[in-house]
Amino acid sequence: MRPIRLPEQSVGRRSRAEVFEGGIYGAIKRVVVIGNGFSGAESQCIGLVRALGLSGCHSLYRVTRPRGGINGWLHWLPVSLHKKVNYIMRQIYSPFQMEARGDEVVPFAVQKTGLSNVLEADAKQIAKMARDTFDKDGPLLVVASGRDTIPVASSIKRLAPENVFVVQIQHPRSQLNRFDLVITPRHDFYPLTPHAQKQIPWFLRRWITPREPPDRCVVLTVGALHQADSAALRSAASVWHYELSPLPKPLLVVNIGGPTSSCQYGVDLAKQLTAMLQNVLWSCGSLRISFSRRTPEKVSKILLKEFSANPKVYIWVGEGPNPHMGHLAWANAFVITADSVSMLSEACTTG
Repeated sequence: MRPIRLPEQSVGRRSRAEVFEGGIYGAIKRVVVIGNGFSGAESQCIGLVRALGLSGCHSLYRVTRPRGGINGWLHWLPVSLHKKVNYIMRQIYSPFQMEARGDEVVPFAVQKTGLSNVLEADAKQIAKMARDTFDKDGPLLVVASGRDTIPVASSIKRLAPENVFVVQIQHPRSQLNRFDLVITPRHDFYPLTPHAQKQIPWFLRRWITPREPPDRCVVLTVGALHQADSAALRSAASVWHYELSPLPKPLLVVNIGGPTSSCQYGVDLAKQLTAMLQNVLWSCGSLRISFSRRTPEKVSKILLKEFSANPKVYIWVGEGPNPHMGHLAWANAFVITADSVSMLSEACTTG
């Protein structure tokens, strides 16, 4: 068995009291996390909460959009307007899209999202809760991430300015003073690449890609915040020891995400990646490939066809426990698609 060498606990890590030292924020002991249903965004919030030592004191709320049908084309609208448009459309078209089941009438468009145990983020309710419980529980820390959470988080600050400390993760693009703290990757704050600049109208560039140093309320990070700290990696190394420690080394892990608007790929990437992996497979003791929920089927099919019969290769297709944290703890090297800054940042954390 090879020795596990993981990042040591940060010696200079500050305690919760030191992070919020002074003012009303020295007594923060509860957190509301506002997510958008995407693991990449919500993981950043949870990672920050973990680093502050508040992981057992947070509640998760989500900002959700209507899904299914034409809603996929309306994601560019503000959430509140999107929901109003969806409501109007359902009122107009529901008579044509419903079927009777005895006394029950069920719309065809209903989708189970699996989020029934997560509360919908309501700015007024959260702000009221912060005000009503302030004397007993102290100030409320609100951590939000993702474009759809910006209106909710800023509204909470506006409605309960003396009772909350609001942290917005990822660049809100405008009116940064709506939040107590903005945490954003450096590449998200400063100007885009020359190629990307050409895709933005010139009259919008100064707002979308600022050149000036950020305000005092802005913290720039190298990559994305995440949950893969040294404690989590050590725990994962133990949990996955039985399955991963016996594997021949070196262990190469390949994490494949999915195309985004700024990082598009498909069959071409799958073929290129297949050829590259075939070239280095001889030097690997083991190769493990993981797909995400966003991975196109046409990409996964090519890799499955090429490698599924190879005894050196294991491919996780979403069945059983997710080995992601175990891979981070045990891998000797990574190949990661460039669509996910979070996956790249997690791998860099391992050293």
